[in-house]
Amino acid sequence: MNIEALRNYCLAKPGTTESFPFDETTLVFKVMGKMFALTDLVENRSVNLKCDPELAIQLRERFDAVQPGFHMSKSLWNTVNYDGIPDDQLIYEWIDHSYEQVVKGLPKKIRNQLAEMS
Repeated sequence: MNIEALRNYCLAKPGTTESFPFDETTLVFKVMGKMFALTDLVENRSVNLKCDPELAIQLRERFDAVQPGFHMSKSLWNTVNYDGIPDDQLIYEWIDHSYEQVVKGLPKKIRNQLAEMS
């Protein structure tokens, strides 16, 4: 997966913004102000994605390229190394899951605003 494909996919989601809150190379995608994906522009080898804790364990057991989130909550975030995933479609599905995990944790008022954007 290349950075442009990742960026375009994330930004196409309603309510999504991008920023560099940590440093000038870590690109962060947020939905309604809450982070759902981040990647390093220089290395561009992986993406950190939020994940349901049970699914996170299953993915780590199934794919060597899925590890506990680097510099993130290990139970809620996975680091996905692009090279070890045979199909970008899987990464897109995990981005969708990450986005949905964040959205379902938003207050109802904000979820309603987001629904109006769709």
